[in-house]
Amino acid sequence: MRARMADIAKQAQVSEATVSRVINDRPGVSHETRMAVLTALDVLGYERPERLRKRSAGLVGLVVPELDNPIFPAFAQVIESTLAQQGYTPVLCTQSPGGVTEDEYVEMLLDRQVSGIVFVSSLSADTAADPSRYRRLLDRPLPIVLVNGYAETIEAPFVSCDDRLAGDLAVSHLVALGHRRIGMISGPNRFINTQRKLAGYRTAMKRELDIDEPDVSLTLFGVEGGEVAADRLLAQGVTGLICGSDLMALGAIRAARRRGLHVPKDVSVIGFDDSPLIAFTDPPLTTLRQPVASMAVAACRSLVDEINGHGAPHSEYLFRPELVVRESTAIAPSRRELIAQVLS
Repeated sequence: MRARMADIAKQAQVSEATVSRVINDRPGVSHETRMAVLTALDVLGYERPERLRKRSAGLVGLVVPELDNPIFPAFAQVIESTLAQQGYTPVLCTQSPGGVTEDEYVEMLLDRQVSGIVFVSSLSADTAADPSRYRRLLDRPLPIVLVNGYAETIEAPFVSCDDRLAGDLAVSHLVALGHRRIGMISGPNRFINTQRKLAGYRTAMKRELDIDEPDVSLTLFGVEGGEVAADRLLAQGVTGLICGSDLMALGAIRAARRRGLHVPKDVSVIGFDDSPLIAFTDPPLTTLRQPVASMAVAACRSLVDEINGHGAPHSEYLFRPELVVRESTAIAPSRRELIAQVLS
């Protein structure tokens, strides 16, 4: 084996250590060097290790954080359908607390020799997580696309909803209804999506109401987290709540009712996502709709281009959210009282 390693290294004009890394499919080797070693194997008549043979045509990994939030199954459905139309078979990997981790799923997908991976709201969105896990995939090289998980240090295509604009649109809607005490609840600040929504919210609060330090409550994502965060802000007297997700908005409505408040008569609530069935909640939820279909199709096209060697631009595609006004927002109590006085 030592003699063979030396022969391959000499043929490829690289070190034996580099040959070892390529044969064992380890990261840290450029695409050009990796191809030179593989070519040397072929020229010298050695059989490539099984792991280095052509990846299974048609298999694509799809990694989503969980299925409890309806927005993730919505993304998965469109991505699976779009990939199938392109001749690819998605391998769906969903996480749950205490279950298989994202990194473990990636190892399983690599063992299956997938042609690429689509990540939806992955660890790349967590600024406290190590982005090198994605750089190692790119170094293999393995095509990846990240949906709602922008990270500046990862040279890959990103597809994101414009969270800054979402925060801005929500504030503008509530201000137009006469609200002045407008709070925002969302998940932990280490997530890029939370940071961007907060930035849009704060910019709009300064522009519209000249407020420098608006009411913000950050907690865990989900209904329970939304309820806890909303209760804090309701105790401070806010009349409008902007929520980081539809599930958090449902928690905010629960908190308002627990205090004997009516939505939207006493408190207006805005969600984010417009996930399936949100139009049928009580009351039907005003929310910022993510353009799921457009984002999913763009992610699939970018990945297929990468797989086919066409090199999709390594930049972020931002998609505009749509304000969907339903029945969880209404004129602010103070303005409603003023109108009543004028009419009387």
